[in-house]
Amino acid sequence: MTARRGLLIILSSPSGAGKSTMSKLLCSWDPSISFSVSATTRIPRQGEIDGQDYHFLTEAGFKQKVSAGKMLEHAQVFGHYYGSPLEPVETSISAGRDVLFDIDWQGAQQIQNSVLGQHTLSIFLLPPSIDELHRRLVSRGQDNDEVIAKRMQKSWDEISHWNEYDYVLVNDDLVETAERLKAIVSVTRLRRVQQPDLNAHVMRLQAEFEDRS
Repeated sequence: MTARRGLLIILSSPSGAGKSTMSKLLCSWDPSISFSVSATTRIPRQGEIDGQDYHFLTEAGFKQKVSAGKMLEHAQVFGHYYGSPLEPVETSISAGRDVLFDIDWQGAQQIQNSVLGQHTLSIFLLPPSIDELHRRLVSRGQDNDEVIAKRMQKSWDEISHWNEYDYVLVNDDLVETAERLKAIVSVTRLRRVQQPDLNAHVMRLQAEFEDRS
């Protein structure tokens, strides 16, 4: 069987459109898919484990990795740096394991323009309506009215980048959207660039053809 190179699966959406739910469903469907473990310069919270929850770095160490091209994407959020280290992702996809990124459009752009860009699969989730998006944020019961208002305000900025993704799904039905997501991942795994042994196979076919001549 032809070996497969792993995918960098990028999943983005405005808050409340189902990104976290779809990420969990995708990993349940195929446990070999792993979440990318981000690096950060913030102090570990109680119970967080280095290398499992985050890769905790000093600011100097983080900036050195960025300068050396060892971060697929990075951003500064509330005074701390966050990013996706290149090396563990490269190791995973070389072994044929897909890596899932739950990130916004800015991080998605950086990864798509990175050295591993040809192996990315980017998917954007749209809500069925703005009213439904608001209803979902309220029903989660996680945020107060002020935070919900900020999330709603930010949602249009996120949605405005929908056409920068390979696939866009309207998440109006959880089961149907999950099935479409799985179908997209399955077919993209067969993309020519994900099958590094194809060239050698074609060369063998050519040699066999010439032997018959």
